[in-house]
Amino acid sequence: QLQLVESGGGLVQPGGSLRLSCAASGFALDYYAIGWFRQAPGKEREGVSCISSSVGSTYYADSVKGRFTVSSDNAKNTVYLQMNSLKPEDTGVYYCAALRGSPNVEAMCIMPSLTFDSWGQGTQVTVSS
Repeated sequence: QLQLVESGGGLVQPGGSLRLSCAASGFALDYYAIGWFRQAPGKEREGVSCISSSVGSTYYADSVKGRFTVSSDNAKNTVYLQMNSLKPEDTGVYYCAALRGSPNVEAMCIMPSLTFDSWGQGTQVTVSS
């Protein structure tokens, strides 16, 4: 059974940092791409960053480029999202999702119609002073 579990969210002041983790079980990350998505109250889900470790490709939304870094530790079957210089507009529930294969990571992040193989339960990130 494919399962993803996010952790690392919390309350942080503007300018602070958090590192989110997405731990996978029931499948190997070598064969899947992982996306990070977020949803703020009253807003649509937004693709933040996607990674395909098998082909070494990453994608970042313009709103987080230069501040967020996605990485994958396949030995630990875990994907990380390092978030620096956090802003209040980064507030939301952050989810990771898995898609089998080596998809185009930009398309994976920006196409709302894609059907993912698994979603995590989400972790809350709140950026506030």
